[in-house]
Amino acid sequence: MLGNVILWGGAIVTMAGVLGLVHCGRLSLQARTLPEAEAKTVMERVLWINVAAMGTAMLGLMAVIVGLILR
Repeated sequence: MLGNVILWGGAIVTMAGVLGLVHCGRLSLQARTLPEAEAKTVMERVLWINVAAMGTAMLGLMAVIVGLILR
């Protein structure tokens, strides 16, 4: 039972991380049409969103692995 909860919780957290990565891609594509100064500001923000999204996805995948082991 606990393994299933951790597994599905990890899957949800992983999907949140993946959605964050999709959001980064969308922002990066929009930044291409902006003037250089604005694009630089947007890309600095995208960098930190990307780091957070990758960390979230990594933690979610770790939870999925723990959930599979506990099943």
